[in-house]
Amino acid sequence: MNKLFSVKDKCVVVTGGAGILCQQMVIDLAEAGARVCIVDHDKEHAETLAKSLVDKGYEALALYADILDKGLVEETLTKTIEAFGKVDVLVNGAGGNRKDATCSPPDTFFDIPDEAIKSVFDLNFIGSVLPSQVYGKHMADNGEGVIINISSMNAFRPLTNIAAYSAAKAAISNFTQWLSTYMAQRCSPRIRVNAIAPGFFLTNQNRFLLIDEKSGELTKRGQQIIDHTPMGEFGKPEDLTGVLMWLISDASRFVTGIVVPVDGGFSAYSGV
Repeated sequence: MNKLFSVKDKCVVVTGGAGILCQQMVIDLAEAGARVCIVDHDKEHAETLAKSLVDKGYEALALYADILDKGLVEETLTKTIEAFGKVDVLVNGAGGNRKDATCSPPDTFFDIPDEAIKSVFDLNFIGSVLPSQVYGKHMADNGEGVIINISSMNAFRPLTNIAAYSAAKAAISNFTQWLSTYMAQRCSPRIRVNAIAPGFFLTNQNRFLLIDEKSGELTKRGQQIIDHTPMGEFGKPEDLTGVLMWLISDASRFVTGIVVPVDGGFSAYSGV
């Protein structure tokens, strides 16, 4: 059973790997014996994280990239292959929201800058498509591999005030199903594509929506989320580890094209 769920010696590339949620993924993967490559636009943070893992005896590499620049993404693939030989897993973890792309009152949908909408949609959707093209081609050439996308509760039910982010994450879920079929039929049935849909986790991107900056108390929105989460709390970054390990490992050999909610029951609760 340990072998079935093992990720030991797998080379895993995590975009946005220096972010709050993905940083925990990187740490847990390294501790489980995977060779991790942290791809992030925050070069300093990524390098600090990689060094902390290497100092503990783990295999880790930090690489800078703007994931919306295909040329830079291709460079990360080349450098990862040079370091680790090949890539077994891609986790498309880069993403997030912008405050000016939301319409929390008194702001309205009609006033959201078009640049903010495009920025959020591109980061979350195109920022997963481009790495999937680059690393997916490498996997197709090798005849095997795993791609993990990061969807959201917004893909199950669009949440108020965050139109661009909701649309992008819905696109991610659809793209996950589409790419899983393409890879299995056109490239190799040993290439699997799945997604994880986190529920509500406190991150730098959503903290301003859920926690009042002055008082530190839950905002009205934050309280509504807790009230509609049967487990009664926000998720912790390490709560994603088990599903991630399962989807990467041979334990999910016959699983492709699914979106797994990790949400404390939010998507199951009707509110009554």
